Amino acid sequence: MTATDTHRSIVDTILEARWVIPVEPHGAVLEQHAVALAGDAIAEILPIDAARSKYPDAQRVELSSHALIPGLINAHTHNPMTLMRGLADDLPLMAWLQQHVWPAEGKVMGPEFVRDGVELAIAEMLRGGTTCCSENYFFPDVQAATYLRHGFRAVVGLPFIEFPSAWARTRDEYFDKNLAVHDEFKGEALISTTLAPHAPYTVADETFARIRVLSDHLDLPVHLHLHETAQEVDDARKQHGVRPFARMQSLGLVNDHLIAVHMTQLTDAEIAACAEFGVSVVHCAESNLKLASGFCPAEKLRRAGANLAIGTDGCASNNDLDMFGEMRTAALLAKGVANDASAFDAAFALQAATLNGARAIGLGERVGSIVAGKQADLVAVDLGAIETQPLYHAVSQLVYATGRQQVSDVWIAGRRKLDNRRLCGIDSDELLAKAQGWHARIREAT
Repeated sequence: MTATDTHRSIVDTILEARWVIPVEPHGAVLEQHAVALAGDAIAEILPIDAARSKYPDAQRVELSSHALIPGLINAHTHNPMTLMRGLADDLPLMAWLQQHVWPAEGKVMGPEFVRDGVELAIAEMLRGGTTCCSENYFFPDVQAATYLRHGFRAVVGLPFIEFPSAWARTRDEYFDKNLAVHDEFKGEALISTTLAPHAPYTVADETFARIRVLSDHLDLPVHLHLHETAQEVDDARKQHGVRPFARMQSLGLVNDHLIAVHMTQLTDAEIAACAEFGVSVVHCAESNLKLASGFCPAEKLRRAGANLAIGTDGCASNNDLDMFGEMRTAALLAKGVANDASAFDAAFALQAATLNGARAIGLGERVGSIVAGKQADLVAVDLGAIETQPLYHAVSQLVYATGRQQVSDVWIAGRRKLDNRRLCGIDSDELLAKAQGWHARIREAT
């Protein structure tokens, strides 16, 4: 048997699409192409006729009016908080956080809350074309086990904060428990971890110093809320004498391991430093707008060469996990902030929601684009609907005119997770019943 015969024999599925949008090369659109899958990986991208001839025995999935794209990557979210969707709306960040969210969490947070919130989020993300998320919440062990049970790719943040929580009581306990979670799941293909100190205003220098050592030793990203509001920056200057970004620089954390979330308050020098030192910035446009936190200078970051990804933030502040909506908002907001209609174009918006997100969370070699050898995390989007016709440019249509309800099929590591809008292996009625139960419990507790 030749090497070619061996390669052919392992291809088991052919996804035939009207358009394949691989993200790499940037802006490419392949018409009437197929993606050949071999187990959990992408084997080849080739014209449909050639795929049928080369792999005659493979299962064929016809997507005649669809764009096939890489799975969307939500680079910052707090998915257990899906159960707090709409709990405290129309409030500024600190009032929302200190007067409503933290008190509610203190009354209901626990393993069951985290598990059920993550399950609800997984269903919502799959129905919206998201195949990977970067998580930031308590009980990372429960999060990781839940994502793994449902076959969903997740980067689970190991939380650090200077006050006691239901997860840990002391600084040492946070480190001990978080490292145990890292060790427990480090061999899992779908689960990886980041170090997730909450924010400069809730984490002390000593904790940051220990996190820096661990990040270097374990080669782990550091996932941090940073420069989210003007108040955060003003308070930091009063308390520490410098802006939070400068404090992170002095602690050695401004490097290619840093995932800096929000970043609405940036100087030109800080933007240049992000590009120079390889910092990834996660733009959460809708959450920032809703909380009136400010505007991330997304186009300046893009032009400087910084890696810019997209996240939804949690449902308690967004109030959804809709990455199609987030792409559109991020692109439109960037144009308005830059006063430039060509800023943050559609192809870049899709890249920010896929490949750039993968790079930010340390998975750029595995997911984020449709490239042979990468994991088969793929999403089919039906562009044949009235709302997306006529179609002149497929990428522009995805970003500016497509709703998440047009996602028809999803694969993660080659396994079908959404089949013609039907969730695979998830009981929707059970999820809805649990959500209603938590609604009653949280209303009673608050």
